[in-house]
Amino acid sequence: MSKNIQAIRGMNDCLPEQTPVWQKVENVLRDVVSSYGYSEIRMPIVEMTELFKRSIGEVTDIVEKEMYTFEDRNGDSLTLRPEGTASCVRAGNQHGLLYNQVQRLWYMGPMFRHERPQKGRYRQFHQFGVETFGMNGPDIDAEVIAMTARFWKQFGILDKVRLEINSLGSNEERATYRAALVEYLQKHESALDEDSKRRMLTNPLRVLDSKNPDVQAILGDAPKLEAYFGEVSTQHFENLCERLDALGIEYTVNPRLVRGLDYYNYTVFEWITESLGAQGTICAGGRYDGLVEQLGGKATPAVGFAMGIERLVLMMETLGLDKDVRKPVDAYVVMLGDLAEQKVPALIETLRDQIPNVRIQLNCGGGNFKKQFKKADKSGAELALVFGEEEVNSNQVTIKPLRSQEQQQTIAQSELTSTLSQVL
Repeated sequence: MSKNIQAIRGMNDCLPEQTPVWQKVENVLRDVVSSYGYSEIRMPIVEMTELFKRSIGEVTDIVEKEMYTFEDRNGDSLTLRPEGTASCVRAGNQHGLLYNQVQRLWYMGPMFRHERPQKGRYRQFHQFGVETFGMNGPDIDAEVIAMTARFWKQFGILDKVRLEINSLGSNEERATYRAALVEYLQKHESALDEDSKRRMLTNPLRVLDSKNPDVQAILGDAPKLEAYFGEVSTQHFENLCERLDALGIEYTVNPRLVRGLDYYNYTVFEWITESLGAQGTICAGGRYDGLVEQLGGKATPAVGFAMGIERLVLMMETLGLDKDVRKPVDAYVVMLGDLAEQKVPALIETLRDQIPNVRIQLNCGGGNFKKQFKKADKSGAELALVFGEEEVNSNQVTIKPLRSQEQQQTIAQSELTSTLSQVL
């Protein structure tokens, strides 16, 4: 017998018992972002490799180690997208959506990174992202942060997350600071760990984010980024903080928060939780005013964020907030006898027309009452709609509660629509 084929490591199936909580998370995200007037954009999963090299940076871990890259039959280098921002900017440039325009966009879908799979981190993972274009003030920065706070309210986890914010200044100020930081780190190179030595040459601001306490001790006397800010950067960040205060959104200014990608400037932020262990960041983003031009478009201000759906689902499950997810079936139809099997399906189709929000599952495959009720119970339905020979002949139906001790009742089939509308 041939060996069963398994899923690729780090690329997981989402089974029927898991999909209801996924659907709940996705529906909340869609509803909230739509309430802010944002529009959905859908980009392809495969892009030209050059797109991510130019946006993320060739010397980052993502490009050097983690991307799924291959040559197609024409010899073009293609990559499964590791993140959504670059794809969204590419689409905006290609279709003329960005220059001298205001856009508020969102997307959701799978991303791919070849890294060591662990809890909350997979090789195929799903992201929800928001990207805004054409607005350069701190008002849009505050709006996208307020939107993320509303997500947590809707999920019931606002008290389980905390917001950290920082400013990276302008691209020019950041470049000046980067040179000063490298000069400082080189003086202490012998005391740095290998990871920090590597980052010092490739992405030195990431050294600030080191989890090594010895490195953090060295950084105590390092140059401060805010010391390199001009008036515009300072006012932008102060105004953002004032807006968050007015919105009642609590936050901590973390001067070591830099984000991992080179295209960020001015505002950066992360939402962090202690509920998921080491995988604490559930949403992150910031301003990236230079990326549109970097990818071939005209200079356009931009702000966005992304969140991992797997981590949100995991958090919901960890906190027990997945228990109230609506079951896929409201009512299960039990039928006995040839006459019932002939007449009842048409009645149920009419019922679906009249109350489309009620989910009704019809028994298929026959079986006696005992077997059918067993299926009804397994479906998770609240009610069983029972059509035996007596009910069919008298144009009635018996409604039997499956999750409560309430008594069953027999009613006329003509009353079924109004009864189910009240009960379910």
